[in-house]
Amino acid sequence: MSSVRRVPAIPPAGKHGGDGPAVARALGLDPADLLDLSQTMNPLAPPVEPLVGRHLGALRAYPDDRAAARELARALGVDSEALLLTNGGSEAISLVAAELGGGVREEPDFGLHPRHPDGPRWRSDPHSPSGRLAASHEQADVWDEAFYALATGRWTAGRPGVTVGSLTKTFACPGLRLGYVIADPGLVERLRRRQPRWSVSSLALAALPDLLTAADLPGWAAGVRELRAGLLTLLRGHGLTVDDTDAPWVLVHQEGLRETLAPRGVLVRDCASFGMPGVARVAVPDAAGLTRLGAALRVSRDR
Repeated sequence: MSSVRRVPAIPPAGKHGGDGPAVARALGLDPADLLDLSQTMNPLAPPVEPLVGRHLGALRAYPDDRAAARELARALGVDSEALLLTNGGSEAISLVAAELGGGVREEPDFGLHPRHPDGPRWRSDPHSPSGRLAASHEQADVWDEAFYALATGRWTAGRPGVTVGSLTKTFACPGLRLGYVIADPGLVERLRRRQPRWSVSSLALAALPDLLTAADLPGWAAGVRELRAGLLTLLRGHGLTVDDTDAPWVLVHQEGLRETLAPRGVLVRDCASFGMPGVARVAVPDAAGLTRLGAALRVSRDR
């Protein structure tokens, strides 16, 4: 009797991503063996484990963010009084939204931004999900620059108003939880009063100066552009319709691409939560990841 190989059900995409471990478990894979291109991280960042490992002694102390905040403010070119370190970009967004309210300038945009009709207007730059950098004439009151460094090779555009950012994208360490807010000192102080005590861990604070020292923003941005060009060539070579971006991802117009690639150990982001059914966001991988994606696409095509 012939048997039919059953493909495990793929869990639906989470609204905000980060569902790679659940998909790996559903497929019977070690999460470390899954090529997770649903997360848009810096493909060129050096491994963070050796750097963080040098600071494990910090776990014995309560967090004190003053020295780390000064180092980050110096790197970003802002006054230390105008910067607040946060537990990832999500806390930065949550604090600003709770204090100022507002809503996105236009849909679609990142799901964690507030959606109130009144108040300050929010805009991600590069825009999520289109991946396009803002033009010089575009305006917003709150700018989300989570991917700005990887798109431009500069930490920030230095625009007036409020800026939120996520260092964990730049350094490819989402578990370390490092983000920030840039605003006028009065607003920063109000946000600090909203922030839970000891919000950023001692380990993250101790590692931050070393992360900043290791940063190569111009080199990383140039490398991402080169890798993205290779990703475009690969995807289009398999007959897929792809939108180029300024960001560390591209958009693929192909129904069911997530479900097709996941059983081959490659995960991409379904953009249905952005109101874009039939579109997948594919993060720019490193060279080895590009080779693995190509192999998965060939197997899918040949079946």
